[in-house]
Amino acid sequence: METVYKVVDSNVNNQLNYAQAVDILNAGEVVAFPTETVYGLGAVATNDEAVKKIFEAKGRPSDNPLIVHIGTKEEVGLYIKHIPEVAKTCMELFWPGPLTLVMQVKPNILARSVTAGLDTVGIRMPDHPVALSLLQQLKKPLAAPSANRSGKPSPTEAIHVQDDLGGYIPYILDGGSTGIGLESTVLDVTHEPPVILRPGGITKEMLELEIGPVIQPTKNEQNLVSTPKAPGMKYTHYAPNAPVLLIDCDVEKVKKAVQQLQAQGQKVALLAPDNFRDIKADFYFSIGVAHRKEEMGATLYHALRACDKTLATIILATTTSSEGMGAAIMNRLEKAAGGKWYTP
Repeated sequence: METVYKVVDSNVNNQLNYAQAVDILNAGEVVAFPTETVYGLGAVATNDEAVKKIFEAKGRPSDNPLIVHIGTKEEVGLYIKHIPEVAKTCMELFWPGPLTLVMQVKPNILARSVTAGLDTVGIRMPDHPVALSLLQQLKKPLAAPSANRSGKPSPTEAIHVQDDLGGYIPYILDGGSTGIGLESTVLDVTHEPPVILRPGGITKEMLELEIGPVIQPTKNEQNLVSTPKAPGMKYTHYAPNAPVLLIDCDVEKVKKAVQQLQAQGQKVALLAPDNFRDIKADFYFSIGVAHRKEEMGATLYHALRACDKTLATIILATTTSSEGMGAAIMNRLEKAAGGKWYTP
């Protein structure tokens, strides 16, 4: 399959590119497009055959539900049985934005492949001009997970989509680099209090300031979930080719670890803040200034993908605290590493 690659730029008239994308989606095919979090791979969420093409292109397990993206808040009532008051508050405060709300789905409207047979669905309104233009011109909901091969780091640039899915999908809309760089927060509002199923750009602290208590399960509690209600809860995600090991953000510890691994014949890629750059790793990728978590979140996937362009045999990634955006960063790092830490 030939993959058509179109740049959508704020300085030019993009109407033809959007019209082509809309025609492809209406024909039951998939299109990759940018959101404020990562690039998504979209199919019309009411078309089961089209949605199945997402799973085929990604190599994604079919029991992993998909998030539905909409272009206006008014569309929620078309797909959701009952919109709780807490959901209305969240929509008013955080939409458009990186917050997915899990609610009870109306039966027999969305494709079964979207919900993976569950009676709930995650729905969000993205905060990106390209995503919103596409959705508002399409006038249909898009089921859209990240536009990468399943298990790989999510794409934050269109070239990442091309690297993973070129030849597998017909169309990529290139809207430049994404902003946040980590997938949306997924909040289950069918519970009281609401439960964060996946941490993201809208943090527990931000939510609690507006809607009161919110539960954020520990890593062990998340692992007890047998059927995932949201993407990212069941399978290993975000992993580059070389194995990832986590290590505390301590210069001396990291320096010793790099030396020990190199003595064992390993070629070490180091993902760490700017002040670690003098450590003599074989490859070094900055994740920004230490403790600036938004910066770390925006660069994490890009750095993980960059490791695949090297001869690294092992990747050391420094950790951060779990407050605020740190919860989302640690969630992704732990999944990339499969929970493995460096031990001397």
